Amino acid sequence: MSYSASDSLPHSLPAVTLDDVRGAQKMLSGVARVTAMAHSHHLSQLLGTPVHLKCENLQRTGSFKLRGAYVRIAGLLPEERAAGVVAASAGNHAQGVALASSLLGVRSTVFMPVGAPLPKVAATRDYGAEVRLHGQVVDETLAAAQEYARETGAVFIHPFDHPDVVAGQGTLGLEILEQCPEVRTIVVGIGGGGLAAGIAVAVKAVRPDVRVIGVQAEGAAAYPPSLAAGHPVPVAHPATMADGIKVGRPGDIPFELVRNLVDEVRTVSEDALSSALLLCLERAKLVVEPAGASPVAALLSEPGAFEGPVVALLSGGNVDPLLMQRILTHGMAAAGRYLSLRLRLTDRPGALATLLGVLSVADANVLDVSHVRTDPRLGLTEAEVELHLETKGPAHCAEVEAALRSAGYTVID
Repeated sequence: MSYSASDSLPHSLPAVTLDDVRGAQKMLSGVARVTAMAHSHHLSQLLGTPVHLKCENLQRTGSFKLRGAYVRIAGLLPEERAAGVVAASAGNHAQGVALASSLLGVRSTVFMPVGAPLPKVAATRDYGAEVRLHGQVVDETLAAAQEYARETGAVFIHPFDHPDVVAGQGTLGLEILEQCPEVRTIVVGIGGGGLAAGIAVAVKAVRPDVRVIGVQAEGAAAYPPSLAAGHPVPVAHPATMADGIKVGRPGDIPFELVRNLVDEVRTVSEDALSSALLLCLERAKLVVEPAGASPVAALLSEPGAFEGPVVALLSGGNVDPLLMQRILTHGMAAAGRYLSLRLRLTDRPGALATLLGVLSVADANVLDVSHVRTDPRLGLTEAEVELHLETKGPAHCAEVEAALRSAGYTVID
């Protein structure tokens, strides 16, 4: 689904300018990597136009967040640095603040949600921050960090709602234009909006003809209702596997820039996110977290909607290995490469072997079999089998089910 800001919305002066972004780029020289731009042959074929992946998942700390955090902290006054900084994040901003603070010699405390991925918590500590776990979602964690700032005098480093942070993230827009000058569409994930806002500031000032499209997860999409209302509208209970864009309310500064400069905001399903992550791993050989894969999810969801050449920004690659395993399984199921089904068969010696023979002929790989013979739902001579199969796609799933029915088995929906 997609949503566009209304042309009738009142336009306010932007809080961030191209000069701010260019200044941030100079500040980040030698600190943030100029990450690679990789051509995707598979996506190019799918869209019928060149598609490139901006690999910010390969940035220091594994995401774009270092850019904004460093610019913000580097701009503090000496007395502010002496008081230390505090931040709140599900993981990527946490690591960006921790590393930026260490590079600049500033003490940092980072609040993270109780359910934050363990590798992100460990990495944040390794970069030098004191980590405190609080709240179930980023908004609750933000409130705790802001209270800590009031109590201690530490400077709060917002993950997206500050001009310096937006300017730092906007350096990615300049890099994209330098690496792919022929680009016509840039697709970027949106949580609070700092990244999309910064990129739009830079890109629209230099190349107003380039479309900037934001992407949100359907279960945490605060921008569509906010754009419709003309002001930030919170989502009560954001829910998505993409923790990097699981933000309940747009930032005030990013929102103004997004509604004035971003051409469109699209939403994607959880199935699309998991399929995109799987594609990045299999076809591009890139480890990308769900939030980072959201632009690819948008391309997969509606390939004909994007004018090329297209650049999809892979904003981060920090993903818990256990979550990655679950997401890949989900992605393979969404792609029709897993098939789970139950069926009835006559309970006699060799019946299960005969069934497996049918599956072998159908070229389905059996991953797991559960054979139930003592259930009150079953007749005296019946057994029920639950199968988990590895298949080759939706068409193959249909062929396997047809083969089973043709062999006389009752497939239970």
